[in-house]
Amino acid sequence: MSPKQNPLRLNKLQLKTLTLFQELIRSPATSTVQGDGSYFISTIPQPHGNHFHIGEGLVIASDATGLKNQSVWRALHRKGLIVSNYPNGLKLNIVGAEYDTGLRDIIIHRSDH
Repeated sequence: MSPKQNPLRLNKLQLKTLTLFQELIRSPATSTVQGDGSYFISTIPQPHGNHFHIGEGLVIASDATGLKNQSVWRALHRKGLIVSNYPNGLKLNIVGAEYDTGLRDIIIHRSDH
């Protein structure tokens, strides 16, 4: 039997936000690896116009409203995926980094050249 999709029952906004946190840990410009294998994210990109960049990807600002939403951070903290220090930064733990949101290829747009 395959593992259940979204076992923590995250809502759409929480899933999108977690996906963006997962992408932020892939860049040394936005995160640092901690001794316990978690990641500290201290830099949240600011949109310019209707989008912003995360590494090599582009994200439409409307897919990123959870990045500035304390309730979303609180919910992800409560579900054990992050340790929130809203709005200053967060620690994405191993469970949060490995949680399959199924949205990476949907909300993070990559250049084809």
